[in-house]
Amino acid sequence: MKLEAVLSIILLTVSLHATAEPAFRKKDMKPDPRLPDHITEASGAAVSGANKNFLWVVNDSGGSNEIHLIQSDGTSRGSVKVKAAKNRDWEDLAGFSSGGENFLMIADTGDNDSKRDFCTLYVVREPALPQDGKSLDEKIPLAWKIDFTWEGGPRDCESVAIDPTSEKILLVSKRTSPPEVHELPLRPNGKRTMTKKIGTVRVMAPSLSFIKYRNQPTGMDISVNGNRAVIVTYYGLFVFDRKKDETWSVAFAGKSLTSNPHGLPQAEAVALSHNNGRLIFALSEGKGTKILALVETK
Repeated sequence: MKLEAVLSIILLTVSLHATAEPAFRKKDMKPDPRLPDHITEASGAAVSGANKNFLWVVNDSGGSNEIHLIQSDGTSRGSVKVKAAKNRDWEDLAGFSSGGENFLMIADTGDNDSKRDFCTLYVVREPALPQDGKSLDEKIPLAWKIDFTWEGGPRDCESVAIDPTSEKILLVSKRTSPPEVHELPLRPNGKRTMTKKIGTVRVMAPSLSFIKYRNQPTGMDISVNGNRAVIVTYYGLFVFDRKKDETWSVAFAGKSLTSNPHGLPQAEAVALSHNNGRLIFALSEGKGTKILALVETK
């Protein structure tokens, strides 16, 4: 076993005893669910708005323009191709509801060298789930797309989510220190818009951690009631609860409720289930990697 994995297990044991409430524990799922072999670079995930036992997943840059559907036990249920969308560097996937419809937003926001002229968010209506024993294999149109630039210049970003209460898109930069929190309107006017920086967020691993790039955000989600956010880094999961009438800039400026290490080799996707974020799914890049499910113990 690699030294990093051993240290992660040790830190996980210590953290589970020392972390502030609410704490999360691994959900018992036997056998341990794993990603299908064709999802080798899971970079974004979203729980289906129609059924909490289904997850939509996208692959990283260089992959096809497909959104894959799996059950929470890892069973593949097909995929859909998104018309007029290019996978330049898809880095996150967010689900949301608006006007009584369920949508998915693909974040083409990867920019390792921070030099892209603009980034793109693709929005599609969530496809109908397949019937029992069937799998999806179809093409779907765009509902709309958002081309945008960053306030302050290009940023690499792998963490995008939608606040359903304000219909604002939140984006967290990956390589700035500290990570910056920006926002965009869900339905902007004009062909291209610019993000607005609203604050920063603290997602710091313990000083004892030897995980490379441990403080870089690689995925984010917001609960359907808009009161909880989770950010995943290469180290762990950071949960932030927002009080009534509190802005996300204030919530993210505070201390996370939990910062449990996840033990995944290269976690880059996180999704909150429908129950106000009491169940967290985390996915890693790599063939056949585990689907981690954590449930709130409080």
